Amino acid sequence: MDDIINLPPSSQKILHLLESGGALTHKELVHLSSLAPRTVRYALKRLKDNDMIVEKFNFRDARQILYEYKDPQMVSAR
Repeated sequence: MDDIINLPPSSQKILHLLESGGALTHKELVHLSSLAPRTVRYALKRLKDNDMIVEKFNFRDARQILYEYKDPQMVSAR
């Protein structure tokens, strides 16, 4: 929980969208968050660096990556 407090507001917003919306593409996150594409990229980088999200292969469109919230309970259960 302390990690969330140290994140910039843009990262917190993206994390909230991923928690509630499931796996989303960069384009979907830009649309839903109303943030600039560069800001969303930075937010995703911060979340990845803090091991809070995972990147997945998008079978619907291989050109895009899906981003998904990494549930801390799933990680600690392994």
